[in-house]
Parts: sequence; C-alpha cells; structure tokens
Amino acid sequence: MRANVLKTMAVLIAAMALASVAFAQTPTPAPPTGAPGAQTPAAGQPPRPPETYVYNSEGRRDPFVNLLGTGTEPRATSSKRGEGAAGLMVSEISVRGIMQSRGALVAMVQGPDNKTYIVHQGDKFFDGRIKTITPQGLIIIQEVNDPLSLVKQREIRKLLRSLEDAKG
Repeated sequence: MRANVLKTMAVLIAAMALASVAFAQTPTPAPPTGAPGAQTPAAGQPPRPPETYVYNSEGRRDPFVNLLGTGTEPRATSSKRGEGAAGLMVSEISVRGIMQSRGALVAMVQGPDNKTYIVHQGDKFFDGRIKTITPQGLIIIQEVNDPLSLVKQREIRKLLRSLEDAKG
C-alpha cells in the first residue's frame, strides 16, 4: 500500500512540473494597438489597477453602512454646545456645593472637564434648565430627546451628597 502512495505522489509531482513548464511557455497576448483611447504601459511600469466602484448616493443612504453605527462616531446634534455651564449636559454635571448669595441659593457644579461653574435658579444647561436649588441639591427639568418617548421633559434631582457619601 505504501508503494501505491509513493507512485501516486511521484505522478502528481511530475504532472505539476509539466504544468508549470507548459504555463511558462504560454505566450501572453499582445495588447491591441491602434484602438482609440487605449494606452499601453511603458516598459518597466506596472499595469494600472482596475477602477474601483464608487457609490453615488443621489440623496439616498448607502445600503452598506450600518444603520446603528459603531458608537465611535460623534453624534450629530442639531445645535452647537454653548460656552460654560450652558454647554454641559445634565448627565455630565455633579453638584459640589450649595451657597447662599444675596438671599438666594446658588450651586457649584463640576463638569467633565473638572471645571467648577456657579449656577443660579433658571440657568440653562445644554439639555435642561435649573428649576429649583435646595440645600440638598438641584432640581433640573431635562428635555427628553427620544422620538419614541411620549414624555418630552423629566425632572432630575442632582444631590449635593451622593448615595455613597450618605451610606458611609
């Protein structure tokens, strides 16, 4: 049986050698000459790569782009963020202090950039406004930007002391 396997391998090797010799001797067809618009590459230059396909959307979406996105793209917002506290989202802030100034309470909030901002009742954030400042924290009316939600505003409480501090 081993002899049969060796004979078969020898035949395959010989067939591959003959095929490579025959392939090497096959002449390559000459490019057509005199055809309008035909350009032949100069000697020593590689041939031009074939044209790549480009999708022309004409106002339609690209069918090969994921509708959900990968999450790495920046979200497109309808308006640019403002400067200072007006550019902060409600989810990005934390209350660092409550003070009394001229008979009214003011709050110190910290943004994601670790800067502290002084805010008053009625001040606006990017997606909400301060309804009330209490000694315990802020009550904020947040604008809900969810097309599937029937509720367009919700009340958020940002407390001075976090739950972790209250437990300890």
